Amino acid sequence: MNNLIKPLPNDVQEFSTWSWEHIEPYYARLNESELNAQNVNAWLADWSQLASLLDERYQRLQLATTQNTADKEIEAAFNHFVEEIYPKYQSAEQTLKEKLIASGLTPNGFETPLRNLRAEANIFRAENLPLQTLDQKLEKEFDRIIGSETVMWNGEEKTPAQILPVFQNPDRATRERAWHLVLNKRLENRAALNEVWTRMLQNRLEMAKNAGFTLPDGTGDYRAYRWQQYLRFDYTPADAKQFDAAIEQVVVPAAARIYEKYHTRLGVETLRPWDLQGPQGFFIATDTPNVTPLRPYQSDAELIEKCAAIFHDVDAELGAYFDTMRAENLLDLPNRKNKAPGGYCTTFENAKRPFIFMNAVGTHEDVQTLLHEAGHAFHAFEAFQLPYIQQRMMGLEFAEVASMGMEFLGAPYLNRAGGFYNDADAARARIEKLESSIFFWPYMAVVDTFQHWVYENPKDALDTENCDAQWGELWERYMRGVDWSGLEEERVTGWQRKLHIFTSPFYYIEYGMAQLGAVQVWANALRDQPRAVQDYKRALALGGTEPLPKLFETAGAKFRFDAATLREAVALMETTIEQLEQ
Repeated sequence: MNNLIKPLPNDVQEFSTWSWEHIEPYYARLNESELNAQNVNAWLADWSQLASLLDERYQRLQLATTQNTADKEIEAAFNHFVEEIYPKYQSAEQTLKEKLIASGLTPNGFETPLRNLRAEANIFRAENLPLQTLDQKLEKEFDRIIGSETVMWNGEEKTPAQILPVFQNPDRATRERAWHLVLNKRLENRAALNEVWTRMLQNRLEMAKNAGFTLPDGTGDYRAYRWQQYLRFDYTPADAKQFDAAIEQVVVPAAARIYEKYHTRLGVETLRPWDLQGPQGFFIATDTPNVTPLRPYQSDAELIEKCAAIFHDVDAELGAYFDTMRAENLLDLPNRKNKAPGGYCTTFENAKRPFIFMNAVGTHEDVQTLLHEAGHAFHAFEAFQLPYIQQRMMGLEFAEVASMGMEFLGAPYLNRAGGFYNDADAARARIEKLESSIFFWPYMAVVDTFQHWVYENPKDALDTENCDAQWGELWERYMRGVDWSGLEEERVTGWQRKLHIFTSPFYYIEYGMAQLGAVQVWANALRDQPRAVQDYKRALALGGTEPLPKLFETAGAKFRFDAATLREAVALMETTIEQLEQ
């Protein structure tokens, strides 16, 4: 056992310069230690500190690549890590997982994390390490393609995200022009995205096959591999399909009712994609002609200030968490050229701090995004109180309850004094949120069902024309009420506009499950807001130490995804919309 190495640094900045030769002795010392009931907690603490430093180093590099997709120096640093350090780090982690499992010890509060470690250890294959590196690099290639997209609008170069406010313009012709401009730019990248997709899919199938997951024809069964990689012990692919079917039965008709309402109100022959908010089209761009679009804030500082006030209204402790993020510059909100698409919250495990990344452009959707990502951040703050990183690795399904729950918990405070809106505009914003949530479930079902088709029929999915055809069929099945006639190319390539399909395969049904849980949290808050918030926080504080059903139960929700549970949620949402419309 090597007792001569110095203590690990407390700051990741120093650690970020360490080579693997510098890091490896710390893993060796842990592996050489003899484990017993007396020292296992101290051993886990040492392992957790080392893993936290490495994870934070990776997350900071990952963040930097999305903040500027054109920075070659950052890209080189990221590639160096994923090529030279990450594979060795994963191999060393595997060794320690096997050591703990072989010891037969189950430390207190470690039952569920140990179950997860066993699953991860079972699918680990050294030959997959270079394939995982390739997958990460292909994801960055996708980000680079999307991040480089700009269009000329009224003589100014704009990113597609910066065009989003135009979709709230009451003038239909203006919206249509902007829609075609953005979609044509994405179609210009169609061939490049197809090429990235084909390489990604081939790589994923090989990883699955290496890990022992195969379809009857011998092709890699990536869905089975991913299911275990995502630690999905509490539901199966069949359960996911049942949820998609329940959405078709319950939510698709509800969405169609809303579309018909706006079709009548707008007085148009048919609803067209540019009558919706943005190229993806989740909610109505403008409810009546000549209505001023919602403009909740004028600067990023104002967005932060007003959201901070909402968090304090929801709960003082949650508000204090957000104050910490403001004070420590843990927010990167505005959109800019060469910034990767989307929004997310990452965690710096060693510093025990979350970081929020998004692409704000001045719309109400930015408010929703910040509420959402702050929910993830609050989840991290609560879970940071657990001693070991392995306990803080929460399942994606409940992580999204934390974020979507905060959207619903924060909504009643949009019209607080000095806040984003007056009473009338706050009602509009809340209606928009509820309607877009109803619209989301069918869209989620399209994404989820598409991915089941891809990985059940991977040889077909390697031909992107088949992907286009499948997406088009699913769009017709689930997304009823909007007329896409004459827009066939734009409609069938919608799968290329959903980054999760490229960068986070099978990570999307979590949003649908979590939204159903979040609506239940909101229903509880309507009856007793303080208790609902406390239940929500108690569930967040459990991190990954309990199975999904227990996490949902602690938050006051049911882990059920049948038509009856959906019908109850949709009824509350539609009733609230009717009340707000008054």
